[in-house]
Amino acid sequence: MKLLKTFVLAACIAALPVVSTSQAQTFPTKPVTLVIPFPPGGPTDAMARTLAAEIKDHLGQPVIVENRAGAGGNIGADYVARAEADGHTLLFGTSGPLAINSSLYRKINYDPVKSFAPVIQVGHLPNILVVNPSVPAKDVRELIAYAKAHPGKLSYASSGNGASSHLAGVLFNGIAGTDLQHIPYKGTGPALNDLLGGQVSMSFTDVLTALPYVKAGKLRALGIATAQRSQALPDLPTLAEQGVTGYDVSVFFGIVAPAGTPPATIAKLNKAFADALATPKVKQLFASQGLEPAPSNTPEQLGKYIGAQVTKWSSVVKQSGAQLD
Repeated sequence: MKLLKTFVLAACIAALPVVSTSQAQTFPTKPVTLVIPFPPGGPTDAMARTLAAEIKDHLGQPVIVENRAGAGGNIGADYVARAEADGHTLLFGTSGPLAINSSLYRKINYDPVKSFAPVIQVGHLPNILVVNPSVPAKDVRELIAYAKAHPGKLSYASSGNGASSHLAGVLFNGIAGTDLQHIPYKGTGPALNDLLGGQVSMSFTDVLTALPYVKAGKLRALGIATAQRSQALPDLPTLAEQGVTGYDVSVFFGIVAPAGTPPATIAKLNKAFADALATPKVKQLFASQGLEPAPSNTPEQLGKYIGAQVTKWSSVVKQSGAQLD
């Protein structure tokens, strides 16, 4: 009897990988849900819906976009982290829920590194330093000199405490040795309105938001905040080129699945999204929105990138003193 039990147990254990492999081979068996951890209408939502419409032909199943907003993206991220690890529920995440929030929020119910299986990095949206035309500086070096000559006079608007537009200013002050005053707003819209009206001096906002106002002459662009120049404004030098060494701030977009999703399923998802991103229609649309392509499309590279971003923003959040419940 003991020998029979041992045989049955061994047979069951041996069968487990076969079931897992079989599930991966038949994936997807139903519509895939792509969770957006923000409200409809923003750049993240628009990008996700563009990809969802394209990828159904590559997966052979519809992709349903579902907005689960709240707590800076944490609600949607936590939902996906707890979902069944079969590849049918994915998160279209950004720098917030996948990097910044783990040190910004006092309590978070998931780990951006351990709770997810990386699928693919979609790209990143560079931040750009823009000033109200009343600010006398014409480039970053002049801005730094003016800020140091008039400490505390210049202010920068952000979409809220702990947002990338806030932490970008913290990082700038730390590297450049300036004393720019942070003015938080409840969203990008109100921050932009006061910047255009001259109530604040500048902002480290994203290229997509700033581009129409820069082209119209309502805002002056001083520099791109990423290590490389933006394809949307190729003639605009980076902050690093203008003496702010090591400065690199952008919002990255990545797709992740729940931890434990079979590697074969991840590989199939990765290929489907990579093929969708490579189509001329998607490439042209994303480029027009200022999105820079990812340097690598592999799940492994996204995993390393998320880990590095968590470490980077942890120190910046600590420096800022920002904490959210």
